[in-house]
Amino acid sequence: MVQLINAMTPLEEARAILAENFDLKFSKAVETETAPIFERVRDRIPEIEWPFFAPLIHQINRLKKEKDAVILAHNYQTPQIYYGVADIVGDSLQLAVEATKVTQSTIVQCGVHFMAETSKILNPSKRVLIPDSRAGCSLASSITAEDVMAMRAQYPGVPVVTYVNTSAAVKAVTDVCCTSSNALDIVNRVEGDTVIMIPDQYLAQNTARKTHKKIITWAGACEVHETFTADDIAELRAAYPSAKIIAHPECPPEVIDAVDYAGSTAGMIDWVKTQKPPRVVMVTECSMSDNVAAENPNVDFLRGCNICPHMKRINLENILWSLHTGTEEVTVDPAIIEPARMAVQRMIDMSRKGD
Repeated sequence: MVQLINAMTPLEEARAILAENFDLKFSKAVETETAPIFERVRDRIPEIEWPFFAPLIHQINRLKKEKDAVILAHNYQTPQIYYGVADIVGDSLQLAVEATKVTQSTIVQCGVHFMAETSKILNPSKRVLIPDSRAGCSLASSITAEDVMAMRAQYPGVPVVTYVNTSAAVKAVTDVCCTSSNALDIVNRVEGDTVIMIPDQYLAQNTARKTHKKIITWAGACEVHETFTADDIAELRAAYPSAKIIAHPECPPEVIDAVDYAGSTAGMIDWVKTQKPPRVVMVTECSMSDNVAAENPNVDFLRGCNICPHMKRINLENILWSLHTGTEEVTVDPAIIEPARMAVQRMIDMSRKGD
């Protein structure tokens, strides 16, 4: 089977073209220029690997300026992307908000496909690139716009709150979006005593326990978080009795009950920064743990994570290829851009309100 650098181009073909157009040798100048970055990630990236990453980082940072591009990276991206080339980092809500502020003509989305669609929805006049369009999401693929319309017909008049981990088509038939950080607030703000909350069943179940409203769910789940169990948490406690264990609300409720803190991506990061536990296990995606560890050198981070195979489709090579070739460009049907944008914008507006 031929390896591809993205959904279209053979890896070896792309590598040959990149080698013709960019100096990807690890020179003394590149080493010096990237030294501050390596100092931040040296505990997360083996020194022997840096000569491969550093020239790519150098060329990406040079080329994005030349191409008038900004790089948005989710917290689940690897440290060499998160600290090496990203201009804006954050969780889904943070990236959605920041996407509305960028001035560059091109957005490179280092995340999964629905995030790139969201950037395009919020910036229809800008070019949005994703280094590999195969970077999907189990939640986004679990529900269609037709499924949402069927639920609306079954529960007429009930507002639909949709997790941002969904396609543009699903967002377009939604009343308002939410993220894990604002799900409870959004549910409480929409009208009525009943809410359809889709597609993550566990986020919905964990939210339902904190609100007086009735929540109707969908049987979707994040493949990174749904596999964690209460037994896993018990094993972690037995192995690391002094460690604090924190988790994401996409985990099943029995996992949330067993940990020391549960919160959104941003919430987990803030908890570590403020609580400063001597030892911590982050029950989430592994690269997030690596990125938070780089900012908290006095906290001992222990492994208890899963890898998101979709996020890991994005790497330095295909980011450079994306900038060089202008691929893969993300498009959204013009007919659904405005209704999808309104659902995302309502989320942003509600999140800004303090009343």
